[in-house]
Amino acid sequence: MEKEQKFCQSCGMPLADRNDFGTNADGSLNEEYCKYCYAEGKFVQECTMDEMIAHCAQFVEEFNKDAEHKVTREEAIGQMKMYFPHLKRWRKELTISSDGLQEMMPAGLAPVKQLIMEMADTLPTTYISSVDEEGYPCTKAMLSPRKREGIKVFYFTTNTQSVRVAHYRANPKASIYLCDEKGFRAVMLKGTMEVLTDPQSKEMIWREGDTLYYPGGVTDPNYCVLKFTATEGRYYSDFYPRSFVIA
Repeated sequence: MEKEQKFCQSCGMPLADRNDFGTNADGSLNEEYCKYCYAEGKFVQECTMDEMIAHCAQFVEEFNKDAEHKVTREEAIGQMKMYFPHLKRWRKELTISSDGLQEMMPAGLAPVKQLIMEMADTLPTTYISSVDEEGYPCTKAMLSPRKREGIKVFYFTTNTQSVRVAHYRANPKASIYLCDEKGFRAVMLKGTMEVLTDPQSKEMIWREGDTLYYPGGVTDPNYCVLKFTATEGRYYSDFYPRSFVIA
């Protein structure tokens, strides 16, 4: 089995061997950061992500010497702006509570909570994922949520006899994905999915015209409610990805 390639979680440099590792305060090797970024238990330089990208962009010509595909300085900067937010040093989590946003996105970007609510309320389709009996993710397009409670709880309708319901009853782990192709933005939420069949839940999101899908009406045994409860997520907007947790 090939050894997993590691990369510095500050500058993205490949960590080819132990000589590339930084050091902890006790002198031991730190396998997350390179020696140029981290030494003796602290970062060599305090800087912003953009400042790190500008620093790394100085070495594009050196990188191109051994690279099969050459890149310009501008292309390298663009790639780093996409990649660096995924590195541990720059990966920033936002915490969103049910009654407000604890932290805002960087200047010029819409607040996460408003973005999620807008997409959930206006997009016609939501993609939901489950885990099958072999551990593979399975994704399906669904009509938008019938109801939501802030950005934490979302309700969908589906068939009780569906494969998706069987998946969730065996393994409640789930995710939902909202994608605005025209606006080039998306939100992925992770959490759990409950299958509700009690009369109150079914009445709560029943709509006129649902007999088209459930001929037996609101009491149709093949009609049930999926209740998704989000715990964390990730959004992408204005070419800027960010992770967040939901309190």
